[in-house]
Amino acid sequence: MNVKPLADRILVRPLEAEEKTSGGIFIPDNAKEKPQKGEVVAVGPGKTAETGAKIEMTLKKGDKILYGKYSGTEVSVDGADYLIMKELAKETRDNSNNSLMTALGALFGSK
Repeated sequence: MNVKPLADRILVRPLEAEEKTSGGIFIPDNAKEKPQKGEVVAVGPGKTAETGAKIEMTLKKGDKILYGKYSGTEVSVDGADYLIMKELAKETRDNSNNSLMTALGALFGSK
């Protein structure tokens, strides 16, 4: 696969939904929810701000992320399903709930 997202876009491979609950109960295929975890497969070069400054991407290939249930655009490449979505702008992340970002960073081992 040779896909390179443009600007501040990322290509995400959704991770498989859980097969069973923490209590050991198996979940049938028709009851599984759409996955909300994924792995970043490719990252665009970043966005150019109105001032002309380059806004670097903070995510990199291999990062594990959480995303909204209906986020991104679904695409199929070489028979595999992916999502194309925007990386959240740094200004927005800095103004968001820092405790949530810290918790997510601790969960996935990154800030």
